[in-house]
Amino acid sequence: MPIRILSDDLASKIAAGEVIERPASVVKELVENALDARARDIRLEVRGGGQRLIRVADDGSGIPHDDVPTAFARHGTSKLQSAEELYAIQTLGFRGEALPSVAAVARVTMITRSAEEANGTIYKTENAQTLLYQPHGAPRGTVITVEDLFRNVPARLKFLKSPGAESAHIAELVHAYALAYPQVRFSLVNDGKLMFQTAGSGKLSDVLVKVFGAETAREMIEISGDGGQGIGDGVEIFSTVPQPSSPDLHGYITPPSIHRGTRRMQYLFVNGRWVEDRSITHAVTEAYHTLLMVGRFPLFVLNLQLPPDAVDVNVHPTKMQVRFREPNEIFRVVQRTVRRALNEKFPMPTIQIADDRRQTTDDRQPTTFGSPTHAALNLIPPTNGQQTSFSDSALSPQPSSLPILRVLGQIFSTYIICEGPDGLYLVDQHAAHERVLYEKWMSERAISTANQILLEPVTIELFPAQFAVYENERENLECAGFQIEPFGGSTILVRAIPEILKKQEPRKTFLEILEMTDEGGNPIQAEAEARLIMSICKGAAIKGGQVMSLEEMRALIRDLEKCTSPRTCPHGRPTMILMNVGMLEREFGRRG
Repeated sequence: MPIRILSDDLASKIAAGEVIERPASVVKELVENALDARARDIRLEVRGGGQRLIRVADDGSGIPHDDVPTAFARHGTSKLQSAEELYAIQTLGFRGEALPSVAAVARVTMITRSAEEANGTIYKTENAQTLLYQPHGAPRGTVITVEDLFRNVPARLKFLKSPGAESAHIAELVHAYALAYPQVRFSLVNDGKLMFQTAGSGKLSDVLVKVFGAETAREMIEISGDGGQGIGDGVEIFSTVPQPSSPDLHGYITPPSIHRGTRRMQYLFVNGRWVEDRSITHAVTEAYHTLLMVGRFPLFVLNLQLPPDAVDVNVHPTKMQVRFREPNEIFRVVQRTVRRALNEKFPMPTIQIADDRRQTTDDRQPTTFGSPTHAALNLIPPTNGQQTSFSDSALSPQPSSLPILRVLGQIFSTYIICEGPDGLYLVDQHAAHERVLYEKWMSERAISTANQILLEPVTIELFPAQFAVYENERENLECAGFQIEPFGGSTILVRAIPEILKKQEPRKTFLEILEMTDEGGNPIQAEAEARLIMSICKGAAIKGGQVMSLEEMRALIRDLEKCTSPRTCPHGRPTMILMNVGMLEREFGRRG
């Protein structure tokens, strides 16, 4: 096959694919340009998840009339003049690819005016062709409208998620830069509704309340890597002041009592740039070692200030990843700073563990564990001293892959110990209860879906990502027994919950269900409903760490024996492990 030079149109679309992955990518480039233009007010409007329309308006420095066409030319930039500057970048945008990349896959209109000009300029382009370029009345600043994104790249449209999911990505990006620049007023309007707005007061505390909610923001812990002033009230962070000569970390973290099942609410900024870095997030996780359960993550806002030549921002087309000159030092600074803040708020007790092997006397002390939830193993003898007979016809199991089990006790308030005909069973009480609730729900839902009317409706303000999940799952939530009404913006009113959740705290459980429910794509209705029911059952199930009576344990095991798939929870996690008789005999030396 002969080698050919790509056409300009195809080359532009390929270049656009490196920069513009989804509507949020367009928003990122336009917002960063507005920030580089020293805007103090950035207004964003989105329709159809950003695919139909994205409009970003700012009051920044604007673009002179003669420079407007150059701004849409590939490699056109005002932020980079020499190769040396590439290794000391101090602006958010610098590649000169944003506007031409957007224009290659959408219809773009720009209205702009610089402070030095009396009149503004209007410029329209589509498929790299200029449709309009003339003087136009406008206030100082820039308004860029992007319509019909990916209209000429239908293959890319297939990979977009639902409008709600795409809107959630956009909202998360606006949240991030609002946290990074509290001195800038941000507004986000989604399909005609004002979803998010900050005051631009320069007080990060104001933005924390908007992004994390008043309750969480009030509990967040301020951290400082150098012991100096943090990013608290009245401090304009990420300005053009000279960068420090050594790593300097400021920010806010949540206490161990506030955590999530995903890393969604973790925001990291390096010299004002929102980035993703696994090493730094791992350093934060390490700082919380022993304070959080496995699979739970803290929320944080971290600002790392470095000399510009200590970080390479030119390693990824979307500029979401950076490379540090001394990554090990950065890791140590982050881990040490976060851990110190946690230790100051929550002093760690010293744990002394006795070593029985060094004891020579008979009055050995028992080993001391640091966990306050340490529980002894309670073995319960058979009732009236009678051994359960597994051959008793009255106790013959129902059609199931699980034999009749005799409950012996509970360990660590999490696992139920049972005796079976083939060995010792350890049953995860949470996973087992999930399975029981799920199969009961699925068998009864064809008859009716019972719900519990709340005495007082619960008002819940959702994050945009949560609101997107709610909108995607609204019909399934109603079918499951929830009664929910919109209450303005991203706030909802919960009037009723499924009967299965009546013993749970409505607000907390509802948020957990949204967190557990996948918001992506447009799944088949039946699959989406089943997935939601799994999440509801998980929220209603007995939790690990909950002490159960003998009667409660026996009832749960009897219900589990009746299940058609008792050995896994609805999500596929095992409900039990078996230590068979042969294994026990080998461990005790009874069998070779």
